[in-house]
Amino acid sequence: QVQLQESGPGLVKPSQTLSLTCTVSGGSITSAYHYWNWVRQPPGKGLEWIGYITSGGSAYYSPSLKSRTSISRDTSKNQFTLQLSSVTPEDTAVYYCARVISYSGEYAEWGQGTQVTVSS
Repeated sequence: QVQLQESGPGLVKPSQTLSLTCTVSGGSITSAYHYWNWVRQPPGKGLEWIGYITSGGSAYYSPSLKSRTSISRDTSKNQFTLQLSSVTPEDTAVYYCARVISYSGEYAEWGQGTQVTVSS
């Protein structure tokens, strides 16, 4: 069974870059037909899709966050990483990584989520 675990700092200062890593176990991030996603949920709001990286290494981003977002991967560690630059308090949220099956759009597994607070 595939498991995902987010890690990274829980507190980031405004204007800095938020960096989170998702470590995947029980399956390879290079396996076909999978998209490796980042999703966040600000306090009191719904889920917001941030972007994903494909099993082939191509990355796609939400238009509203594209200018500040980068998703990359380290296949040797079976990890993928989110970087969000120039953060503001509005980027405070619980951040999740998730595996999506590409041909169905099903969110198959989620990480537990990690709280990130942007504050000076």
